[in-house]
Amino acid sequence: MQFEVFTLLPEVFPPYLESSILQRARQRGLIEVRVHNIRDYTKDRHHTTDDTPYGGGGGMVMKPEPVFEAVESVLGISSIHAQPTPYPIILLTPQGRVFTQRVAEEFSRYKRVALLCGRYEGVDERIREHLVTDEISVGDYVLTGGELPALLVIDAVSRLLPGVLGDPTGAEDDSHSMGLLEYPHYTRPPEFRGWKVPEVLLSGDHAKIEAWRREQALQRTFKKRPDMLEKAELSEKDKKFVEGLKSKAQEE
Repeated sequence: MQFEVFTLLPEVFPPYLESSILQRARQRGLIEVRVHNIRDYTKDRHHTTDDTPYGGGGGMVMKPEPVFEAVESVLGISSIHAQPTPYPIILLTPQGRVFTQRVAEEFSRYKRVALLCGRYEGVDERIREHLVTDEISVGDYVLTGGELPALLVIDAVSRLLPGVLGDPTGAEDDSHSMGLLEYPHYTRPPEFRGWKVPEVLLSGDHAKIEAWRREQALQRTFKKRPDMLEKAELSEKDKKFVEGLKSKAQEE
C-alpha cells in the first residue's frame, strides 16, 4: 500500500516511520510512505505557503496554489471533478469525521491513500471544496498541525494489511476491532509480587481460555466504554452475561 503525505514539515515523519513495525513493513515492501514538502511546489523565491485571511482575523491560512500543485503533480490529476481518483485524498482537520477502527479498515482496502496535513489557522476553503475527497479528525481537540494525525492514520491502517503484523490474526482481537475493548494479557512470570496469572490461562484448555477472554472483554467494555456495547455484535450468551453485569452494578 502506498501513502502519499503532503506536509510543510517533512522532517516530522522519518523518526517514527524508521522504527519498529512500520520500518519492517517498509523494508519488506508491504507499505510505501512518500512524504512531499508542499514548499517545493511554490513559485516565489520565499516559498510562501500561507497568507492572511480575507475579512480579517488572527492566524494564517494555507494558500491553495502550492497545495493544488503538489497534490495534482504527485497524483497525476488535473481536476478532482474532471478526473475522480480511485483512492481518497484526505485532509487531516478537526472538522472531519472522527477516525475510528472502522474508518481504518475502510482505508486499508485502498492501494493508495493521500494525506494532506493542515497547518496554521486552516486551509483555503477551495482546497476543501475542490481537491480533497474526505476529511478526518483524530478527536475532539485541536493540534498545531496534521502531521501527528497523519502518522496515526498510517499506523492504524498499516497494521491491518496482510503481513505487517507477525501474527496474521493479530489485529482481529485488538480493542475496537471486534467492537469491544480487548481482554487482559499476561506473560511470564506466572507470579509477580504475589499477583498471579489467572489459572485458566495456564490450563491449556483453549475453549475455556476463549470463553474467559470473551467475558473479560465484555466486562472491561462494560466498565470503561459501555457506549460501545450498544453497537457491538453480541450473542445471546454475551447479552445474558452483560445483563448479569448490569444487575451486579445496580446492587452495588
